[in-house]
Amino acid sequence: MHIDYHTHHERCGHAVGKLEEYVQRGIELGLQQLGLSDHLPLIHVDPDSYYPEMAMPLSELPHYVEECLTLKERYRGVIELKLGLEADYIEGYEEQIKELLSPYPWDYLIGSVHFLGEWDITDFRQVHGWEGRQVMDVYRQYYAAVQKSAASGLYDIIGHMDVIKRFGYGPQTAEERAEVRELELRTLQTIAVNGIAMELNASGLSKPCAEMFPAEHVLAEALKLGIPLTLGSDSHDPARLGDGLTEARSLLYRLGFRELAVFEGRTRSLVPFEL
Repeated sequence: MHIDYHTHHERCGHAVGKLEEYVQRGIELGLQQLGLSDHLPLIHVDPDSYYPEMAMPLSELPHYVEECLTLKERYRGVIELKLGLEADYIEGYEEQIKELLSPYPWDYLIGSVHFLGEWDITDFRQVHGWEGRQVMDVYRQYYAAVQKSAASGLYDIIGHMDVIKRFGYGPQTAEERAEVRELELRTLQTIAVNGIAMELNASGLSKPCAEMFPAEHVLAEALKLGIPLTLGSDSHDPARLGDGLTEARSLLYRLGFRELAVFEGRTRSLVPFEL
């Protein structure tokens, strides 16, 4: 089973390529399932005064869904397309998120924490947000938000669980490292208790942290807890579709995973995979 469940396209403003270009590239790569999963429109900041090119405009959401469904039918029997969305978890906006998502026939929803308040910790233009902050305070706030997203009932998959490490900011002492391990473990336990899946996001290989999201030791704990894993390249260009997924599959297999989580109509099933 070859899948890629995390992709973005031109509507979000910071990716390139039309949806159909991703589909055609997925066929070239021999993917059996391709998830289309662009960003939820911004709901907690004014998109006109915030950083540009962060997410698709709210007016584009129904057009995005319509195009995905059209492509799903057009390529039926050639490649299995999934209607997804990377829907930011914004603390305090749970009801608005639910209302925005409820009209559409999603196959899956990825719950990702990008924002701590109005600070997007994953945006290279906002790295200055770390200035004047205690790194461990940010880590505590971040993992508390991921735990709330997992317990919210809004999502099927937790996205790039440890993306907080993206720009290389992290614990410096043995004591801090031990605390981060505890934060990670509590987060994994919350994911497991709430019965949702997690992705192995290969995009971290090309980021300053030079490591997938999440790290190998986190994946090993996820296996012990029985958390299902899916795969995503987080590609923002059709030419990058599937990047890092060979390495991701090899890592999961080496750790002892033998199944991948796939979705249809927000119902999860597990399929075997081999190298």
